[in-house]
Amino acid sequence: MPSLMVQGCTSDAGKSTIVTGICRWLVRKGFKVAPFKPQNMALNSAVTIDSGEIGRAQAVQAQACRIKPVNDMNPVLLKPNSDTGSQVIIQGRALTDMEARAYHRYKPIALKSVMESYNRLASQYDYMIIEGAGSPAEINLREGDIANMGFAEEIDAPVILVADIDRGGVFAHLAGTCMVLRQSEQNRIKGFIINRFRGDPTILDPGLVWLEQYTGKPVLGVIPYIVGFHLEAEDAIDRRQEKKSSAALKIVIPVTPRISNHTDFDPLRLHPQAEVTFVRPGEDRPPADLIILAGSKSVRPDLEFLKREGWDKHLQKHLRYGGKVLGICGGYQMLGKFVHDPDGLESKPGSTPGLGLLDLETVLEPEKQLLNIEGELTLGNAPVRGYEIHAGVTNGPDLARPLIRKTNGETDGAISLDNSVAGSYLHGIFESTFGCTNLLKWAGLENVDPMDYWKLREEDIDNLADQIENCLDAKKLLSIIQNGNTLDDNSNSPLAKLSERAMAL
Repeated sequence: MPSLMVQGCTSDAGKSTIVTGICRWLVRKGFKVAPFKPQNMALNSAVTIDSGEIGRAQAVQAQACRIKPVNDMNPVLLKPNSDTGSQVIIQGRALTDMEARAYHRYKPIALKSVMESYNRLASQYDYMIIEGAGSPAEINLREGDIANMGFAEEIDAPVILVADIDRGGVFAHLAGTCMVLRQSEQNRIKGFIINRFRGDPTILDPGLVWLEQYTGKPVLGVIPYIVGFHLEAEDAIDRRQEKKSSAALKIVIPVTPRISNHTDFDPLRLHPQAEVTFVRPGEDRPPADLIILAGSKSVRPDLEFLKREGWDKHLQKHLRYGGKVLGICGGYQMLGKFVHDPDGLESKPGSTPGLGLLDLETVLEPEKQLLNIEGELTLGNAPVRGYEIHAGVTNGPDLARPLIRKTNGETDGAISLDNSVAGSYLHGIFESTFGCTNLLKWAGLENVDPMDYWKLREEDIDNLADQIENCLDAKKLLSIIQNGNTLDDNSNSPLAKLSERAMAL
């Protein structure tokens, strides 16, 4: 199966971005393409058309391919719920929670599901563009690897290695990553991409010549740092925020330890009339018109965290001064009177008093709700669409004033009696143009300029494809994808000789 695997020297080197750009570039050439990530660790996820859960980045890559996201695009998703453990999701369905060592032992079994998913997709498309995870240079994770070189060797795929020059040390990243790989893995690398360069790329020429001579591998090109570019983050919070006019709506979002799906708020961050500030522990809390409580992978622990940080008192003061509060998913559950976890699904069994801003209570249940939703806001009857990912069932008097009416006749969310607090399970609620407009009006912005988030994302994906076409050796890249399973022999390069001595030590 013609395929290409994009791996990175570090996390956030730009793997997701490069895969997205290559996918759209190939689609524009008339090929049928699908994205694939064998193993992903992220708290940003999306619901597929087959009612499963995959990483958010793969859903965006599916958009780049102009296809709908399916479970097979990300067969293993790990959602961290502690410093040492994660919920393990296999082919879209939550399997169990595992500590890191237990998952390491489980990986040979996970590989079977990964290969099933890969083979199903491969039978339907011309090319598969595969994203690695983290870095292939993690020596401690080499045994049983299914995320990087282990998977590339399993399917005999060529690899391109990406490094982020904006971090500094790009030549050391690329040469050092290659050095710690086995000879067969080094031979699998067909070239390098340097990402996020600012300035005149000819300044890099001496370094590029050295890198090619030292490693025996070509540099396929240099992708510039694109000002104003936006693509939803796979995991890390994008805190870039330009200061906007004093008339902009001020929005504050507390960052909790297990915050999830914070990409829900990218449309707000990009909206010309909204100014979004993510507030981490110990940081100043600026004045706000709207405070949003985001989703959470561990609702009760994150709720207790907010109280320790004094957010419960801060929210009460914010409301007294006329501000608005909105909760999404886990944040919605926190707004009620109690969150009950009788089975200990997210932490120890028990109940935690909520913030008491809505007359509701939530019981966490084992069966996770994974739904694609369409409907309309009760605030101005604006159409909305999105998805639900949650394990809780919420009940209480305030449900009589729902925030959303679904097209199937059901309702979602609640609005307080005084219209100052609202909550919903709907992720992606701000991606709907008129839904976002009406929520901003509810929050206090009188004259809202509608923003088409889908169009903005399409423009940035096309921009990425342009960079692939114009800044890389596009003919060589296509040749690697089509014919790249033949391994190069770079065993006589200075790097290979040094690597042999290092491995011997």
